[in-house]
Amino acid sequence: MPEVKESLCCYSEHTYRRGQRVAESIRDRIKSLRKKEKLTLDQLAEQAGLSKSYLWELENKEVPRPSGEKLAGVAKALNVTVDYLLGGDPAENLEAAEDKAFFREYEAMSPEARAQLRRLAKALDK
Repeated sequence: MPEVKESLCCYSEHTYRRGQRVAESIRDRIKSLRKKEKLTLDQLAEQAGLSKSYLWELENKEVPRPSGEKLAGVAKALNVTVDYLLGGDPAENLEAAEDKAFFREYEAMSPEARAQLRRLAKALDK
């Protein structure tokens, strides 16, 4: 099958990026991140707002068809970005994806919580 050079769409059975099936990328990344975090299927499913059986399908089926909302829940529970799960920017590694997820949460914090976190970061950096 020819390589797709344009846009990335996680709903196509024939979506390729640099010769790798996007579906495999999603499946592999979710499973490896879940194991890295030492989460069971039940735990991740609960945190992501999904059923255990649906999460199992995402990790094990040939072509998952997750909605953006479901991917966002999984990404948030795993502290990464949806783009990371989709295999988006190849230069973005796991650490960069975790940083982006952290800053997304930071932006939603109250000013008081942000100030406290900044003080904590300064204390840890000494």
